[in-house]
Amino acid sequence: MSGLDAELRVLWSAVIVYVIAGSVAICGLIFRRRMERTVLAMLLLALVLHGVAIGLRWDRLGHGPFITMFEILSSNVWSLTFVFTLAYWRIPAIRPTASVVLPLIFVMLAWLLLSSPGEGFFPPTYRTVWLYIHIAFGKVFLGAVVLAVGLSGVILLRSAGIAGRLWTMPDNPSLEELAYRFLAVGLVFDTLMLISGAIWAQDAWGRYWAWDPLESWAFLTWLILGFSIHLRVTYRPPPAIAAGMVCLVFVMAYLTFFGIPFLSKVPHQGAV
Repeated sequence: MSGLDAELRVLWSAVIVYVIAGSVAICGLIFRRRMERTVLAMLLLALVLHGVAIGLRWDRLGHGPFITMFEILSSNVWSLTFVFTLAYWRIPAIRPTASVVLPLIFVMLAWLLLSSPGEGFFPPTYRTVWLYIHIAFGKVFLGAVVLAVGLSGVILLRSAGIAGRLWTMPDNPSLEELAYRFLAVGLVFDTLMLISGAIWAQDAWGRYWAWDPLESWAFLTWLILGFSIHLRVTYRPPPAIAAGMVCLVFVMAYLTFFGIPFLSKVPHQGAV
């Protein structure tokens, strides 16, 4: 059995456990059963299996999972699930949002499984510690936004009268407060991601900023994130509107991470 076959078998095992965890979370919500321990155990098992798959690929290719679409999706599924699992374990108010967050993870998993697992070219500009720092900050930023969007999804579904009684959670203003705390954490790490990315760009291409498509979208995402927090603190919009702004930030961040980089033809792109 080749190294790629072994990696894919472990990855498929992780995907199955991810799906089981999400299904248990949704069924627990619908049937009003407390399944938190089961969901947490399944998420931890999925993370271990997925981490082994990523490690096998890293060892086989000699570089981290951040070159091809397959690798970037895989590493982000793992990091987002890790951040969510950590919050799920430590913050009880997060646990019912598994029925919102895990379906988002499923979308990325489906995209991952439809992507080619072939290897890509590792460019010389990626051989710097600043790449790892930049990526780490970005993953924490996106993880914090996903936690906020999970809480905001509950608020929006409640406001729309959809399954509002299923979530035994704090009221909407309390969920909104927690969502914006996560969004504030996201702003800190988004800022650090931009700064570290500029330092990496100076090392790689001899300039800190060039307004290429990805840099422009990253800055626009940062502006919308900052504006959403400022608007919420200054004008205190209703929870449903505040939740909608969180979802807008998530959409912009998602496009910045997984859309623009793979359409860009300039040196600063995602899949090489």
